[in-house]
Amino acid sequence: MRIWVVYALPDRQSVQELQLPEPATVAEAVARSGLLQQFPELGDRPLACAIFGRAVADSHLLRADDRVEILRPLQVDPKESRRRAAARGRTTPRK
Repeated sequence: MRIWVVYALPDRQSVQELQLPEPATVAEAVARSGLLQQFPELGDRPLACAIFGRAVADSHLLRADDRVEILRPLQVDPKESRRRAAARGRTTPRK
């Protein structure tokens, strides 16, 4: 089956097309993609992946034409970001 493994940085992305035998997992696809060697920083943390934007476990079984996305850690906690944005919008100080 044909799948893609993608890793994107702010200034570039790497897309690897693979042919894998069925059944294959997300972890197997990432390992065979060569992206762990190309981007050594990926080995420094637990791997988080998604398929077409939906988070999946590394044991998730792939289907033909899946796009496995290797996720980067968040730079800012979304809750904290919303909290800061709300604070900037306030016209009177909190009591």
